[in-house]
Amino acid sequence: MTRLLTPLTLLAVLSVLSARAAEPFPAIGTLAPRHAKDIPASTWSIGGETLDRDFAVYAHYKSHLGPLGAKAIRLQAGWAKCEPTPGQPYDFKWLDAIVDDALAQGVRPWLQTSYGHPAYEGGGGHGLGGALPKEPAALAAWDKWVTALVRHYRDRVTEWEIWNEPDLDRGHNSATDYTNLFVRTATILRAEQPGAKIYALGLAGNFKFAEQFLAELKRLEKTSLMDAVTVHGYPRNPDDLGSVSNMRKMLDTYAPAAHVRQGETGAPSRNQPAFALSHIDFTETTQAKWNLRRMLAHHARGVPFNLFSIIDMHYVRDGKPTMNCKGLLASAPDQTVARVKPAYRAAQHVFTIFDADLHRAPDLTITATGADKVAATAYRRKEGTVIATWLAAAPPTDDPTPTPVTLTVTGATFTEPVLADLLTGEVHAIPRDRWSADGNTATFTAIPVYDSPILIAERAALPIGK
Repeated sequence: MTRLLTPLTLLAVLSVLSARAAEPFPAIGTLAPRHAKDIPASTWSIGGETLDRDFAVYAHYKSHLGPLGAKAIRLQAGWAKCEPTPGQPYDFKWLDAIVDDALAQGVRPWLQTSYGHPAYEGGGGHGLGGALPKEPAALAAWDKWVTALVRHYRDRVTEWEIWNEPDLDRGHNSATDYTNLFVRTATILRAEQPGAKIYALGLAGNFKFAEQFLAELKRLEKTSLMDAVTVHGYPRNPDDLGSVSNMRKMLDTYAPAAHVRQGETGAPSRNQPAFALSHIDFTETTQAKWNLRRMLAHHARGVPFNLFSIIDMHYVRDGKPTMNCKGLLASAPDQTVARVKPAYRAAQHVFTIFDADLHRAPDLTITATGADKVAATAYRRKEGTVIATWLAAAPPTDDPTPTPVTLTVTGATFTEPVLADLLTGEVHAIPRDRWSADGNTATFTAIPVYDSPILIAERAALPIGK
């Protein structure tokens, strides 16, 4: 049986430390989410993958997309779905409905050219871990589809990703195979849309494969075709950014002008028998905590981020139905939305607050005492400073017990600081006996920090409702 746990409120967490205090942390409201149309810009994206194979249905969840607040959505363009009968006119109507609706909601689609087309001999696999198109006739058909795709969407889509996880070790694909497909595909995209942003790899984690690809791309003098590399990552501790660091080092050697993007990552909401982070007793609470920490760990490094995924997906694995429960929305058997998970609300809070107007503030210095491995990053917008902090030593658990941490922030001033919990959205005032200021140095004493991100922020810097 799946355990469904309701996140404990910040008030409950605060009460653990406030029971003996003369003054509690008064509740003053909740974070007020913003619709994507009301957020001018951000680096956040949400996963809308698998629609090409009908593992999810966009129409069922589209009313939840704009209110979520992500400014982009990752989509697989689906060669086989666009060309159900080889050689016949393409059917873009299914994808048009998605792209146009997303844009109307203020959400920018980025399209992945994948997967293969089994109806063509050597046309590649129709799903995760499948073979790349390799035979001449299939590659000619692939070129034709990519050309038609970019021509059809170049007035609406400017970001393209070439294939998904070609490095999965299924014995199908070599790095040379992928290099050849990348170069021919990116060349078409650049010719048809010179200003296109092109992303490579969608790397599952095979860095030997990645280095072979990058070395070959450099040898061919084709690195200019690539604006960024997307990496995927599902470490047990969400604060582990080893994949980002490894890729950045490789790019410094082979393609310094390219940047790193997190193309796919997210936690399930229960113990599931397959897919990344399987056989772990996740709950809906730990899913939300894991996602929050994963998102903010990347944001602290300036890495654009795609959260996987907006809804649970009804995969077919080895001929059997298999749920992938990494969605922010729970999916019913008929693929409609069963309910909104805590991870959806948590993501809303991040997308609302961490927009393009909130900038990292590396000039600020933060010191923390009272716990091991406290993550803390400073941000600033014109209304004031925002500090994101959490306990980072271990993966998140369902235990809400906080640790009293003292944080000293040098380089910023506060006049009305508040505490906000990104998991629940609750906002509390910080009583005067818990913080002090000396010039441009502020000290926050015995702040309840736990294994999910909280904010210490100037009240005016947060969108707070009732």
